[in-house]
Amino acid sequence: MSVFGAASAAFLLAFPALLSIVNPLGGAIIFNEVTGARSHADRLVLARRVGLNSALVMLVSLWFGSYILNFFGISLNALRLAGGLVVAARAYQMLSAPEAQEERKQAQAAPAEETGEDISAIAFFPLTLPFTTGPGTIAVAIALGTQRPADYGAPLALFFAGVSLAAIALALIIWLAYATADRLGAILGPTGRRVVARLAAFLLLGIGAQIMLSGAIPVLHQALHG
Repeated sequence: MSVFGAASAAFLLAFPALLSIVNPLGGAIIFNEVTGARSHADRLVLARRVGLNSALVMLVSLWFGSYILNFFGISLNALRLAGGLVVAARAYQMLSAPEAQEERKQAQAAPAEETGEDISAIAFFPLTLPFTTGPGTIAVAIALGTQRPADYGAPLALFFAGVSLAAIALALIIWLAYATADRLGAILGPTGRRVVARLAAFLLLGIGAQIMLSGAIPVLHQALHG
């Protein structure tokens, strides 16, 4: 596989998965609601800082999450099976009960409605963690990290280049979506938000199944031929 092809494959694996679990369009509508009492300038600052913080959360999870778990003696295939199952279960919850997902997100972001609190503080908590890139996003990022090549060197570097680019691209989308949240809220509305959420959940369900298969196939092959 060419250099461009290897990095592109990693990007195309990571970007849809992260986009689906974060759902920046749906998040932007809630962001608009909970920051409505703040000035436009404050909201632009918050959007930029949440985008930067989200990039850091995703990058750390992608780079180090699977290695940390592997350090405790969990095999790569076991990580893939468990990670894929978590991603698929999360996607099923989003698909079957998008209203519950919206309510949970609204509750997570609620502390940001207090206008007296420092912008730097609320930009990380609660607007980055757990609202934008919470436990679900971290779990998906760690599961994606398990898809890294077994060989070190160029293939591994290209994989992490691709997934890192996906995280950075998504962080830019979060920044843009939150910065234009008032317009997105008017365009999508409640119905549009639920349609986007269900489409994203269906895509994420397929990615979770793919990650599980990447762990199950080597295990079955070893069981049958080992």
